[in-house]
Amino acid sequence: MKLNNPKKWEDILQYTALVLLLVLINIHSGQWFFRWDLTDEKRYTISGASKELLSGLNDVVYVEVYLDGDLNSEFRRLQKAIRETLEEFKIFGGKNLEFKFTDPNEAPTAQARNRFYQQLVQKGLPYTNVFDVVEGERKEQILFPGAIITYKNREKPVLLLKGNKAASEQEQLNQSVEGIEFELASAIGQLVATQKKSIAFIEGHDELNQVQTADITTSLSEGYIVDRVRLEQTDLSRYDALIIAQPKKKFSELDKFKLDQYVMRGGNVLFFMDKVQMNLDSISQGGTYAFGYDLNIEPLLFRYGVRVNIDLLKDQQAGAVEVVTGTFGNRPRTQTLPWVYYIYLNKFSEHPIVRNMDVIYGKFLSTIDTVKAEGVTKTPLVYTSKYTQVKGIPSMIDLNEIREDANRDLYNRQHLPVAYLLEGKFKSLYANRFPPKGAEGTEIVKQGNQAKILVFSDGDILRNEINPRNNNVQPIDFDPFRQQSLSNKEFILNTLSYMTDKGGLIASRNKSITLRPLDMPRVREEKIYWQILNVALPVALIIVFGIGRYYLRKRKYERKA
Repeated sequence: MKLNNPKKWEDILQYTALVLLLVLINIHSGQWFFRWDLTDEKRYTISGASKELLSGLNDVVYVEVYLDGDLNSEFRRLQKAIRETLEEFKIFGGKNLEFKFTDPNEAPTAQARNRFYQQLVQKGLPYTNVFDVVEGERKEQILFPGAIITYKNREKPVLLLKGNKAASEQEQLNQSVEGIEFELASAIGQLVATQKKSIAFIEGHDELNQVQTADITTSLSEGYIVDRVRLEQTDLSRYDALIIAQPKKKFSELDKFKLDQYVMRGGNVLFFMDKVQMNLDSISQGGTYAFGYDLNIEPLLFRYGVRVNIDLLKDQQAGAVEVVTGTFGNRPRTQTLPWVYYIYLNKFSEHPIVRNMDVIYGKFLSTIDTVKAEGVTKTPLVYTSKYTQVKGIPSMIDLNEIREDANRDLYNRQHLPVAYLLEGKFKSLYANRFPPKGAEGTEIVKQGNQAKILVFSDGDILRNEINPRNNNVQPIDFDPFRQQSLSNKEFILNTLSYMTDKGGLIASRNKSITLRPLDMPRVREEKIYWQILNVALPVALIIVFGIGRYYLRKRKYERKA
């Protein structure tokens, strides 16, 4: 057959070129990697820090998620989000990331199931009780909404049901979905880290001791090298951050100078400080006068842009204290009552340190004011509730305040900040001074490098109590009186992560997913309409298309005939 028709040659060449182009695209597409996330919130896009972490894995990270089986719609959504996040992780982690979903309720017997529950709890994975009404009956289910991540011979539990418990259950689950990437990635980062950052608790000013900070120290030691040092005896340059935990004695000029120069060289400091001193034992014995502390670091903080005031905050959103209210026979009768100086802090800014955080528990807090400091950004992180009162100092503090009727009209202040994050290039307090005694001849850095400072007007948020019955350390993220989980520990860990993580992994906490709930009254009213529309309409369209096509073909062939 001769192909002497130029049009046919042109068609053949075009077809051949198209096939070759598709083959080339297919070959090269295996070498190019790209993904398009078309969602408004970029919910399927993980941060650059997470991608870098996962791409750098040099051994297998195994993630076992214990949220599977018969779940209600809300927890199925959480499970789906966890699975999607891990699938995204798998793209960048490749063969070095494996994951599996396990149902803890799948054990063959109740005894085996309870043993499995105990194993998970002992590994540090808490459970949650979920109550649902199924066919008119109330059903209770025990779920473990978390994972255990294994790397080489180490394990780390990760709780994935978080969020603010003051929010609705739906909103709390949404907040949990927003935090999945950070929780998983930060846990993986801790496990695979070959070199830990160093932090130090400062001593020498009657700060909280090793026993009082045992719980937070244990948690910090999982991701950091933790020391306890005295300012005047230590080269601070090797530490990525310093923690000053509830000092009660004055800082010497030399201590203050060393702290200032550490900040000038880009060091990060966390101040957890009380501005009011009192004898807590005297409160239960009739009361005590509260006076202000003079710690001699106030000028330093003032230069950096904040002032912690000598006052006390009272709040209607209060914690509890155990009070002797009478006797029963020869034994004292105690009762747990709200104590307005112990405050549940449940309002936060949108900063990644505190976004979607649950309640923080503080005791005897003070107000914080900001002052002008050029080049310094001041971000309030934590606030009181909308029912707050400021009490002047000196003043009498006693338990009779519990018995007084709470007059809400007196609690007329609202949302007072109690924690500030300061960021920038700070100016030295000693810019126009001579070095103090003991630092003679030291070159003074007058204008600092980029640094971060946290100021929290309470030292008790990282203080753990000791159980008098068994001498065990009580965790700082749980209130035994209210049986309430807390975020004190999470706040401290997030702050240190923000200060010391140059990769910026904590920025993934900024992920926001918008809830788009159904209009349930409208759903009920229009249920039949939408069912018919979605089931009958497609069938009707196909029938109409078939009939139309039949008549068109019939007319076409009738004309040819």
